[in-house]
Amino acid sequence: MVPDSANRYDTIVVGGGLVGAAVAFGMARRGRRVGVFDGGDRDFRASRGNFGLVWVQGKGADYAPYARLSGAAASCWSDFAAQLLSDTGIDVGLEQNGGYDFCLEQAEWDARASEMSRVAAHTDGEFEYEMLGNAELRQRIPEVSDEVLGASYSPLDGHVNPLYLLRALHQRLLDLGAAYHGAEPVVSSAAEAGRFVVTSARGRYRCERLVFCAGLANQRLAADLGMHIPLQPLRGQLLITERVPRFLPCATLQVRQTMEGTLQIGDSHEDVGYDESTTLEVITRLAARAVRIFPHLRHVRLQRAWGALRVMTPDGNPVYQQSRAHAGAYAISCHSGVTLAAMHAGPVAAWLCGEPGHPLIGEFPADRFDVSAA
Repeated sequence: MVPDSANRYDTIVVGGGLVGAAVAFGMARRGRRVGVFDGGDRDFRASRGNFGLVWVQGKGADYAPYARLSGAAASCWSDFAAQLLSDTGIDVGLEQNGGYDFCLEQAEWDARASEMSRVAAHTDGEFEYEMLGNAELRQRIPEVSDEVLGASYSPLDGHVNPLYLLRALHQRLLDLGAAYHGAEPVVSSAAEAGRFVVTSARGRYRCERLVFCAGLANQRLAADLGMHIPLQPLRGQLLITERVPRFLPCATLQVRQTMEGTLQIGDSHEDVGYDESTTLEVITRLAARAVRIFPHLRHVRLQRAWGALRVMTPDGNPVYQQSRAHAGAYAISCHSGVTLAAMHAGPVAAWLCGEPGHPLIGEFPADRFDVSAA
């Protein structure tokens, strides 16, 4: 065991994925001595298996604060990416020139139009969007099939390379003096004399503030400090193709072309528990839908596929919670680690440091799920 005296931090962040790394970077930038405790490669890692979208379409259609939070986060992304490039030399590949969500059936079109209208209403019209028929859509993306009924489009949407983003955040937080404990998952934590004691597989550590950003593990870990964070996994499967000539001018929800030229195909949602494997049924369905949208992809070769687990709350909205029983302990849970990264490194990190944060943060407490509170 490592001696306690050598392991004191202002703040410990549990989880080194996109959420934890953004929060740790933001707090280190504010002068906090931060320790980041991360799991191993065999842990569930949504940050290494996601679609990389900076996405506003549909977010918060049934909850106005989430619609406004997503829009505010997306508006910060250009400056955020530029600052990361300046500080680290890493280009995270941000392309934020809009995004499309394709509709193949009338029912999809009707549901999408309703969803877009609700998001616009929740944001007093600040959310910009269009519903495009096939003819207008094909003027913008000629490769779209005439089988596509149409698409929703928002100029606020975009995408990044999530692995480059994760690398840039880690490099920057280390440059700022944060300590990274890789492959050292936290086992438990406790409040002790106004501070927190965190126990990992290698030692015990003390801190003034403790922030749980451990994805699906938040449900178990945050319970040690009196926080009930109900979470459930939702599997998504992704396909990667060989490199093809550039044809997509911007992001889409079904197919994303990376800056290297490969295509990422996704948009599956499966309630299968903690199973992150791939299945032939879903891979076939994803590939078939991509070909229905873009027929010229019929002969493009698939290179690999993988599954990853989204971190979902019961209502799909994020959680930003300080423990009612132990001030200074927090839990952050969301499935939009890319979209919200600039917000996590900025206003959310400020809130965790005891400074004024974004006014919307208070709209996402975990105790909204408590039956007794209701």
